[in-house]
Amino acid sequence: MTASQNIDQAVNHLFRQASGKMVAVLVKIFGTENYALAEDVVQDALLSGLETWKFNGIPDNPEAWLFRVARNKAIDIIRRKKHQSNADFSDPEQLPPSASDALDQHWQEAHIKDDFLGMMFACCHPDISPENQVTFILKSLCGFSTREVARAFLTSEDTISKRLYRTKEFFRASRIRPYIPPPAQLSGRLDAVLNSLYLLFNEGYSATQHEQLIREDIITQAMYLCQCLLDHAHTRQPRTAALMALFCFHAARISSRLHPDGTIIPLSQQDRQQWNKELITAGNEWLNKAAVGTTFSPFHLEAAIACEHCMAPDYAATNWKMILSYYDALLQLTKDPVILLNRSVAMLEYAGAQAALQSLEALEGHRQLNRYYLYHAVLGEIYKRMGEKEKAVTCFEQARLLTAAQQEQEFLAAKIADT
Repeated sequence: MTASQNIDQAVNHLFRQASGKMVAVLVKIFGTENYALAEDVVQDALLSGLETWKFNGIPDNPEAWLFRVARNKAIDIIRRKKHQSNADFSDPEQLPPSASDALDQHWQEAHIKDDFLGMMFACCHPDISPENQVTFILKSLCGFSTREVARAFLTSEDTISKRLYRTKEFFRASRIRPYIPPPAQLSGRLDAVLNSLYLLFNEGYSATQHEQLIREDIITQAMYLCQCLLDHAHTRQPRTAALMALFCFHAARISSRLHPDGTIIPLSQQDRQQWNKELITAGNEWLNKAAVGTTFSPFHLEAAIACEHCMAPDYAATNWKMILSYYDALLQLTKDPVILLNRSVAMLEYAGAQAALQSLEALEGHRQLNRYYLYHAVLGEIYKRMGEKEKAVTCFEQARLLTAAQQEQEFLAAKIADT
């Protein structure tokens, strides 16, 4: 890999880690009506890094370097505000042009965290549709590409682009304030934020980028954002703890999911001695902290399912009956077709292929799942166990066409060869 490629890779990593923080601070400074301006400053800062570091090398603290560039660009814009026809800084609560010292405090770690949480809730404003809320937080604060968001939603890039445009227009017209809602307003808006982190983690656990199936930088960011919520008194809720438990259980298994050559190791063949015991312990601790109150969320049940997998000494000892009961309870809370699909996998192991096939009948013809490679992969495995080799191969081939990840394609090719 060339020095230039190393710099590009570093900037891409930093974009994931730092862009959301910069957007949040700049939106606090400029106002949500000037979201596009904040986004432009972030892009300029990243381009400055890309151009400068190719010649001078990456600085010791590249994130602080980017923050300083973004701060200086923000000061320049504020000083030129009289000449900016597309930026309105007339709000008295926004920074005066001479207050560079006051602007500096926005770039302190404590302020960045508060601004980041406030921006998460701004993205999840009740006047923004739920699907647009989650789409925008993934794109603006988590550095997702439009393609990555489209895969997370099992939809097209064009659909995602339209959602992003509508949300930006809402910000421009409504001029809402980024803030953490008080307890009386928190419940519904916190759900949208947690859902976005759930999708973020899933993208890291099974990434869109075909050259790298597992992206630990994304997983780390999702867990960091969840921890930010747990660190704040208002957002330290049982369902937030349940989501962190789920993250810990899944993250604990990362090191055993791929062979050294990058090929996929299915759960049934993973070396459980490689699982991260500290993360499993942390997952149990967070799940215990989540077990308060009289209500539970889908995250509680998904964490309980993940816990069953982590607690089983081997695949054969998995308590599939208990896992099925958790899925049944989960389906009382959500009709997500992916949950039905996952339940069919548990049914396959607990009751056999015929029972699993019957459980999938409810999903037949579902348009979203027809674009989801795992639906066809699961159906192929069911047919394989039933001895229906031709149907199994057809399903595996369809699944292979629907995934962009090279490791998934290779895994499915091996399934076809073994059928």
